[in-house]
Amino acid sequence: MNFLLELFPAFTLVTWQMIVMWGVVGVMLYLAIVKEFEPMLLLPIAFGALLANLPTIGVFNTPDGKGLYDIIYLGIKHELFPPIIFLGVGALTDFGPLIANPRTLLLGGAAQAGVLLTFLAAYLIGFNPGEAASISIIGGADGPTSIFLSNKLAPHLMGAIAVAAYSYMALVPMIQPPIMKLLTTDKERKIRMKSLRQVSKLERVMFPVVVLIVCVLLVPDASALIAMLMLGNLIRESGVTERLLKASQNEIIDVVTIFLGTSVGITMTGENFLAPQTLKIILMGVVAFGVSTATGVLMAKLMNIFSKDKINPLIGSAGVSAVPMAARVSQVVGQKYDPSNFLLMHAMGPNVAGVIGTAVLAGFYIMQLS
Repeated sequence: MNFLLELFPAFTLVTWQMIVMWGVVGVMLYLAIVKEFEPMLLLPIAFGALLANLPTIGVFNTPDGKGLYDIIYLGIKHELFPPIIFLGVGALTDFGPLIANPRTLLLGGAAQAGVLLTFLAAYLIGFNPGEAASISIIGGADGPTSIFLSNKLAPHLMGAIAVAAYSYMALVPMIQPPIMKLLTTDKERKIRMKSLRQVSKLERVMFPVVVLIVCVLLVPDASALIAMLMLGNLIRESGVTERLLKASQNEIIDVVTIFLGTSVGITMTGENFLAPQTLKIILMGVVAFGVSTATGVLMAKLMNIFSKDKINPLIGSAGVSAVPMAARVSQVVGQKYDPSNFLLMHAMGPNVAGVIGTAVLAGFYIMQLS
């Protein structure tokens, strides 16, 4: 045995925390590959976490600071990767339903109320304001924003927050329906909304420009995320930049997703991840997500009290930022009660509003707490 340890000295560097994390990595790979829960990011995160819990050389935290992930991690440290992901999200997302029915902006805003309530809860159980803010943003179901904010306010919690955020995004079809059913009546679930009006090209082109101006003036600290989101959407709607659109929707976002995921995983060392506060973060994350879902549904019910044109409350759950998964859940749940009712495009309104709202709220947190 001593001979083998002398021949392979790296074995002496393996700790029990590393071994436990190998099991955690195994679970993450199972969820990504077998269950297909957010595999595009959960798989790179798992691989990065495996690297973090091996006695590697020349990968991370090297003496000269020139290891592979010393360099790649600069994309997170210097806040490059999350905004570039937002570029791709903007290029992939149709803002038309929000433009056609702007009152659904309130549903996206209501989901942020859930984030704020979770901030208070996290603060009351012992997290400092920066940590509480980073945990609460999980409720927005927006992985890049969670990473962007935690890098600013609680970098030591980034691994746990990112894993929680993307895990709950993947579990949207399981977490949201029970909450939606609990808070709505059979009659409300069958509400049919009026068809959305046709949105002109001028409106589509002007929307990202106007939103960028307004958001940056209100919350300058959200500029990086909002700017890239709106640039991606402007590229989409302009109709004159097909090559840029395809690159934003495919190669650019795919490459950055690999680097972002593995860079997050590389922070998940056993010493950091296997701490009592990690369990608290995971529990608070599901609370944040559940409360955000509930506040969106309840806002729709409140709006119906004062509105002639009724809103199906099921689309309120799409106020979280999981685009377009949350909108699809609204559609699936609605069709269980009325197979001929189509809610998908209506749900895209609050879904898009949630993306913008979560980014703006993250900027507000940074402005107040950094």
